[in-house]
Amino acid sequence: MSVTRLSFPYGESIQWFSPEQISELPDSPLSEWLLSSGSLTQKLRSHCTKFEVKVLGEGTLTPFNGEFPAQRQAWVREVLLCLDGVAWIFARTLIPANLLDKKETEFLTLGARPLGELLFSNNDFTPGKIEVAHFTPCHRLAQLTESLKQPVTRELWGRRRYFSYDDEQLIVSETFLPAARKIIEQM
Repeated sequence: MSVTRLSFPYGESIQWFSPEQISELPDSPLSEWLLSSGSLTQKLRSHCTKFEVKVLGEGTLTPFNGEFPAQRQAWVREVLLCLDGVAWIFARTLIPANLLDKKETEFLTLGARPLGELLFSNNDFTPGKIEVAHFTPCHRLAQLTESLKQPVTRELWGRRRYFSYDDEQLIVSETFLPAARKIIEQM
């Protein structure tokens, strides 16, 4: 995989919707994965021998238009979640500056540990609503899937989840890559 720091960020502007607003969700079991209320990290770990987080990049960036309303800057972390050496999920996390100030040590020292462990391991964070999207990736995300040898032959599906800490919210979006969709649909 030829991923470099110079390529960060890979994310793109995506239109997210409440699941009720999507006329046709994908067939089960992919829908079950998209709408799962528990930890996606834990669910992924139960389907592999080796779970790995590959950090693509992190830093303070301007969110895409409409991605994180009222936030001019956010700490952005992009990772791949890999199962037995295969990239399944492209994840993009946005953390507002006020929340980063409160939990700086936890967020900035994650390294290759999954964010899901932090979010679901204590009661500091409250999971909120889930939104879903289906889209054809544009330039950077398409390049990423190609570098992973996972060409996009149909739309990608993803979910976006909000987590609250005190009066702050962070957003985690998770896009299911072509290899993951193929495996999930065979379950």
